[in-house]
Amino acid sequence: MLRAYKTELDPNNKQRTLLVRYCGVARFVYNWALADRIERYKQDSATNHYEQKRRFNALKGEQFPWVKDVAYVVTESSFANCDRAYRNFFRRVKAGDKEVGFPKFKSRRHGLGSFTLRGNIHIAENTVKLPRIGELRLKEDGYLPVNGIKILSANICERAGHWFISLQVEEPDLPVPPVGKGVIGVDLGVKVLATCSDGTVFPNPKSLYRYEKKLAHIQRELSRRKKGSKNRAKSKRRVANLHYRIANIRRYSLHEVSRYLTVRAKPEVIVLEDLNVSGMLKNRHLSKAIMDASFGEIRRQLEYKCQWYGVGLKVADRFYPSSKTCSECGAVKPLLKLSERTYVCEKCGAIIDRDFNASLNLARLGSSRLRLEPPNKRGLPVEGRMETPLKQEPGSCININPGLPYMGISTSGAKHG
Repeated sequence: MLRAYKTELDPNNKQRTLLVRYCGVARFVYNWALADRIERYKQDSATNHYEQKRRFNALKGEQFPWVKDVAYVVTESSFANCDRAYRNFFRRVKAGDKEVGFPKFKSRRHGLGSFTLRGNIHIAENTVKLPRIGELRLKEDGYLPVNGIKILSANICERAGHWFISLQVEEPDLPVPPVGKGVIGVDLGVKVLATCSDGTVFPNPKSLYRYEKKLAHIQRELSRRKKGSKNRAKSKRRVANLHYRIANIRRYSLHEVSRYLTVRAKPEVIVLEDLNVSGMLKNRHLSKAIMDASFGEIRRQLEYKCQWYGVGLKVADRFYPSSKTCSECGAVKPLLKLSERTYVCEKCGAIIDRDFNASLNLARLGSSRLRLEPPNKRGLPVEGRMETPLKQEPGSCININPGLPYMGISTSGAKHG
């Protein structure tokens, strides 16, 4: 089982300077490789990162001798990252993306960056020893695994003056916990982040909205500072720290939702909606709030956490009318405005919260194998019918992880999960 652990480092001033140097070398090598790729592309000449590394190693002794001060694996990973970005560029070209462009160069204005190390890495209770860097203290004791693991790589990055290490390790397969009982439907929204069919409601922290005025004030202050001055550097750090705080508030709330659904509630199946986020962002009145809610991140966290804890995850069809359907009688409203926060059924007279009604319909969809017929001529889904098999077609649930006990990789770290 592959797993990632991310935690914060506590380097001293000398180690901090060394980490900044490593990030600088990784950024320089990446930009050199990308510029070489673009030049070769214009000349219609093929190359790969192995050939690039050979030419760079022949030049660095005379032109870039300071590159030898860092571990060789740092430059090697930079070439690999550039090659991956370039292959993604060609993949977007073949897919017909209209806004495709060359990968962007890395700039220090957007952060110091990151670098990757492999090889002789040792972990203790409160320290980690890295090759050519030495022993670094950790801000959290006893979080990183010490025994029974194989360390594959360590990625060190900087964010708003904070240094983090992310370890990718190989652990022995763990037995899948016993499967829980029941089905929970989850309705995601902007006003309320998540409404569960068991009655649990998670409010939306609206982290960007809370600090939007303060952020605008500091950014206005930054724009008035003289470039290169110390006051401008101070304002820049204030902006970075505020963005860091906003991201942390958002990340905590998202992990709170995913942990409750997979660990505390422990259902047999979780049912989500397949939201068309890219289409929802075209609404200029709600686009900022939708991006702040991070619906895609909730789904990503549930995908790997459900695999860890043996919970089934299913996604309802995008055109399933969970909000328009009455959870009592199954009647479907032809029109439901976004401003109608309370669902009133004209057929049976039921009055229920709009989001809670949608979550009940999602739970019913996952437990009863309900399937929708194709849309009628007016484009409105007609009432569903019962079927024994669960088909992957419009209106059905798609099983994300049918092959348990496969364990996924956590790219955000298991610290929050």
